[in-house]
Amino acid sequence: MSLMLSALMIVQVLSALAIIILVLLQQGKGADMGSAFGSGSAGSLFGASGAANFLSRTTKWAAVVFFASTAGLAYVSHKGTQPVSVDTGVMQGYQVPADKSVPLAPGGAAVPAPQGDASVPGAVPSVPAPAQTAPAKPDASVPQAPAAPAKPAAPAK
Repeated sequence: MSLMLSALMIVQVLSALAIIILVLLQQGKGADMGSAFGSGSAGSLFGASGAANFLSRTTKWAAVVFFASTAGLAYVSHKGTQPVSVDTGVMQGYQVPADKSVPLAPGGAAVPAPQGDASVPGAVPSVPAPAQTAPAKPDASVPQAPAAPAKPAAPAK
């Protein structure tokens, strides 16, 4: 298995390098415009138009080999692996709380969740909120505002 993986990796690297070299050897579409005005040479190693055909066909086959080796690498590297049965996501171990009431502000009273269609705006809970008789004690975990400073005495004349 490791031999096949190594061979496919070597083929993929070589085909990627071949694609890079072949693309860099090719002329752009606007390169022939300069030769029309006499500033470039029309002759090349492969003839007037032979280089474009040879290089483009070779690039095509190098790309085919590259994509085939990529598909082979994907198949070989995932062949025979068992699906992971251990949940390793961010929600691992999360349990839905049994209490579905609305969260409270510190010192507030509990209001049960509305029954029925919760998407209806202005739904009134079936149980009215109890009237508060005395102000709630401040929560010790919430920082309090500093006390207001006493008024300064009038300056003496």
